Amino acid sequence: MSKITPVLLAGGSGTRLWPASRKAFPKQFAPLIGPESLFQASARRLSGPGYAAPVVMTNADFRFIVAEQLDQIGIKHDAIVIEPEGRNTAPAILAAALRVAETDPQALVLVAPSDHVIPDSAAFAAAVEEGAKAARQGRIVTFGITPTRPETGYGYLQVEGQGEGALPLRRFIEKPQAPQAEAMLAEGGYLWNAGIFLFAAQTMIDAFSAHAPDYLEPVQAAVDGAINDLGFLRLARGPWKGLRDESIDYAVLEKADNLSVVAYSGHWSDLGGWDAVWRELQDKSPAPRGAVTDAHSTAIDCDNVLLRSDSADMQVVGIGLKDTMVVATSDAVLVAPMDRAQDVKHAVAALKGQGRKQAVAFPRDHRPWGWFETLALADRFQVKRIVVKPGAALSLQSHVHRSEHWIVVSGTAKVTVDDTVTLVTENQSIYVPLGAVHRMENPGKVPMVLIEVQTGVYLGEDDIIRYEDVYARQTGD
Repeated sequence: MSKITPVLLAGGSGTRLWPASRKAFPKQFAPLIGPESLFQASARRLSGPGYAAPVVMTNADFRFIVAEQLDQIGIKHDAIVIEPEGRNTAPAILAAALRVAETDPQALVLVAPSDHVIPDSAAFAAAVEEGAKAARQGRIVTFGITPTRPETGYGYLQVEGQGEGALPLRRFIEKPQAPQAEAMLAEGGYLWNAGIFLFAAQTMIDAFSAHAPDYLEPVQAAVDGAINDLGFLRLARGPWKGLRDESIDYAVLEKADNLSVVAYSGHWSDLGGWDAVWRELQDKSPAPRGAVTDAHSTAIDCDNVLLRSDSADMQVVGIGLKDTMVVATSDAVLVAPMDRAQDVKHAVAALKGQGRKQAVAFPRDHRPWGWFETLALADRFQVKRIVVKPGAALSLQSHVHRSEHWIVVSGTAKVTVDDTVTLVTENQSIYVPLGAVHRMENPGKVPMVLIEVQTGVYLGEDDIIRYEDVYARQTGD
């Protein structure tokens, strides 16, 4: 019997967990409730006996993060598929099904978001095995979470009948108002929609053919036209660009008549807001009076609060707070009542409208070669800390508006400036004149750290002319 192929969806932006999650580095890649990221925990959960190597659906911005995080936990992937543009879950899931069907049309595919918390892997594996029985009989299986409260932030699934295993799905229900959620909880027979699906690859392809046929030809063309790019599978941009932006629920599942539901009664959370993070941390290690803090936060006479800071340089102190969340990064602070957690997305929208970089970008900018962060920025100068991974190299490039001065503080840099190549070691520096063609590499075995001082009339990241790039980044990557 063939193994189940996990498909991890890892392209979302996670605005409800701002400021710790932003478009440039969303929540699935952050260690929000433990030492590993949510993505890594998801990949571990869907690995081992019975599972094939995972397929990851993501975008160009995150491809190197995905590869690095899988490598850190020792999981080899089948493919990291790059979607040219975000078009919601419908085309992504069809593309994954078409990819798997190339090898075995009857192979089972398990699609899961990469930002959910499911700590009991064994219990979840048992639920998947129940679903597999129905999926092998041509059913599309959804997984519903047994509700523990009248939650208004989730969609619901209404189950047909009672019993164990996979049961028929009667209908999908949109996120309800509080009275409806309370009534459904009291009545029973309703589950939270986890957005996790199990099916044979051909079953899903047939469902698109019956209910959303306009997707088939362009998605198949995008898969057929995909190119291998440094170990990533980049779907063809042309046919993908015109696809409808729609979820798998709306495009296909709400119209299909071969749906089943497996109830999962173990612990689950989609970490859909800071209130959910507070509940997770409180459940793992109950704090006195519900005052959940981290290493950089202090609660004094507080009840049911979340105090969080990502930096030792930003200490958060709460005094006399109740039912409040305070989340700080080095460039932004969120303060709100706990019951307004779902409104954080409005803060992101407001900042976008004001043109604030904090809406989407982190101070620390992750790149395939490492990362950098701005330490100081003013008129005509900028100071950065740059960390380059062992063996990594920045692109061969030049700038039109700025010159740069590099000071190595740890490791050794191999620096090319026009026709001159120099090894620059700790406490040494080198100057890169405006317009010079240059490159920085780390030839060593340890991370290389340097301080970069930029001077010029324009200091934006788009002032780069690339001549060579070992990461084959395209325009917009």
